[in-house]
Amino acid sequence: MRRPVPAAERMKIIPSWLIFLAAVFLPAAAARAGFFLDLEGGLANNLYNDIRVPGDTGTRFSLTDDFSVDNTLFWRARLGWEGGRHSISLLAAPLRFTASGDAPEDIVFTDRTFPAGESLSAGYRFDSYRATYRYRLVQTRALDFGLGLTGKVRDAAIRLSGDGRRAEKTNVGFVPLVNFRLEWRFARPLSLLLEGDALAAPQGRAEDVLLALQYRVRENLSARLGYRILEGGADNDRVYNFSAVQYFGLGLTFRP
Repeated sequence: MRRPVPAAERMKIIPSWLIFLAAVFLPAAAARAGFFLDLEGGLANNLYNDIRVPGDTGTRFSLTDDFSVDNTLFWRARLGWEGGRHSISLLAAPLRFTASGDAPEDIVFTDRTFPAGESLSAGYRFDSYRATYRYRLVQTRALDFGLGLTGKVRDAAIRLSGDGRRAEKTNVGFVPLVNFRLEWRFARPLSLLLEGDALAAPQGRAEDVLLALQYRVRENLSARLGYRILEGGADNDRVYNFSAVQYFGLGLTFRP
């Protein structure tokens, strides 16, 4: 039987994995002058966040309904390369929420019990690191459409604390996703952009989709105003967690 890889060891693997991918394609990107940098930032709001840890014996509670969740600022950065119909990129997308409130009932979370009425603080972290390959299927003056695959490393944590007690559930895992991108240049220099990563399976689901109005500032610089939805979760004996986050953001894409 294979020995499970401890979370601490998996954390050590992630930087090496990303460094390896960067070392493979970024030198080629620079050499062929096809690289691009995409930055996005703005405000994120947690629409719902249902939690039960452990997934089979813990108390189910809602971070958004039972507690007060603060909106948060977010940022994302993508570095990649495009050549012909091919595109390869790396994305870093950290996300953090904090919440506070009184426990609506006794909450069993990991190996701790937080009594009803106790004042609690909570933390929710969902950092995402992705490597994407996409192939452009349609390439016309008015329309670009491509499909690809994304490998996502999820580094997540849920924390509860109050009255000297503290409990945290961490999770690091790999998720394959289907990537898509559609750009409709309906009135140059304006275009409509729909892109994202998504996949559903019996173990859970994940969707991260952006709809944005984009403006070509100049040949090598585009700006956009968009709405993004991040939704999904997992249901197993270790953790039950389904969450939805909406983003209101501005983005810039620079191509030297």
